Amino acid sequence: MEILLIVIFVLGYLAIAMEHSLKIDKLIPALAMMALLWAIIAVTHMDVFEVDTVSKTLVPHHLEGILLHHLGKTAEILIFLMGAMTIVEIIDYFNGFSTIKTYIKTTNKVKLLWLFTTLGFVLSAIIDNLTATIVLLTILQKIIKDREIRLWFAGLIVIAANAGGAWSPIGDVTTTMLWIANKVSASQLVVHVLIPSILCYAVPTFIASRMKIFKGYVDQDTDGDLEQSKLSPIMFYLGLGAILFVPIFKTFTHLPPYVGMMLSLAVVAAFAEYFSHTKFSIGAATAGDGTASHHSPVHKSLSKIEMPSILFFLGILMAVAALESLGMLFNFAGVLETSMPWLGTELESTKISDLVVMLLGMGSAVIDNVPLVAASIGMFSIGTDEPAWHFIAYAAGTGGSILIIGSAAGVVAMGMEKIDFFWYLKKIGWLALIGFLSGFAGFILLRDFLLNVH
Repeated sequence: MEILLIVIFVLGYLAIAMEHSLKIDKLIPALAMMALLWAIIAVTHMDVFEVDTVSKTLVPHHLEGILLHHLGKTAEILIFLMGAMTIVEIIDYFNGFSTIKTYIKTTNKVKLLWLFTTLGFVLSAIIDNLTATIVLLTILQKIIKDREIRLWFAGLIVIAANAGGAWSPIGDVTTTMLWIANKVSASQLVVHVLIPSILCYAVPTFIASRMKIFKGYVDQDTDGDLEQSKLSPIMFYLGLGAILFVPIFKTFTHLPPYVGMMLSLAVVAAFAEYFSHTKFSIGAATAGDGTASHHSPVHKSLSKIEMPSILFFLGILMAVAALESLGMLFNFAGVLETSMPWLGTELESTKISDLVVMLLGMGSAVIDNVPLVAASIGMFSIGTDEPAWHFIAYAAGTGGSILIIGSAAGVVAMGMEKIDFFWYLKKIGWLALIGFLSGFAGFILLRDFLLNVH
């Protein structure tokens, strides 16, 4: 029966990886895979377990209890993401991202390249790499008319956005998963991953800045200026500040991150309602025609969040949880330990390590990094802030840049600028690989230095 479950998981995984070829949204195989796996477990009365992190053994558990346990852990991630997405949409409702346009004063290609990649690196650490890419490409389309140059800029923005998301607990879904699962703390993630992430985006940007394509100046499209109101910068900085407040809230209260995100959303939503001068009408409320909420920025923002992504995460995380509940991931970690001597006898954090993590990072360029990280969380029973978790956060977050389809940022850039898969592979892929390996080497050197210091 376990073989059947693995076959279903692999087929579902392949359908997700081949989303563009099959022209089927990846949420469909993810949800189907989740439902089928848990249904087979329930109907055949298979034994389910929970991993005891202290004794590192499998403890038998009731199906209903283990299902609720995993659903609760998954819901923490989904509610967190929904809160963050809504805040970003509220900022966009007030055209807050037009504030970034005020920082762009030059027409020099090299200076613009460094400006856009640095903005991508910083923004993605706060509002996630997907949103940062959308925002910067929208601005890029407004100021650069030459499509060939824009494609190069877009490719390097993807690299920078993915690198920026890797060192922040709120910058990428995978780092958020590790943070919420209590595998990393916000402060230690920054300490261990910030410098490697900087290398990951700065080295490719430096190499690209020496290329002929980035010599000279650009002809700016002054006709496409983004509209900005006096509320735009207020909501922009308020929204970013509210998201940055979440790790601080968790540090002081020790509550799950989604609680802080809900508080931040409440504050931003209150200001949004006040600024939009929305009046609550008792007559409209009793009539039930929705007039009271029709012009509400909060209601409008909630209607625009990416529910397909939320459902995909639900499906894939609960599917991986099914395999984890059967002890498959735990046992697979044991097989790795015995079959690969270089892993170390106790699967120590510095020995899980470099080759396995590199393969995980490379794999994230081909298949989605969310299930890869979810599987690693279920496989390895090592402590919070062990260097291996930071290494996984870096590799999974940045490895997807090697292929245009390897990350959400790459896929959205592919759609917005109609980037050809093979053009990206030939022109940008090798730069992303150099950046990935530069950060990889930087992480190893930094990790060894910090271990020797302690």
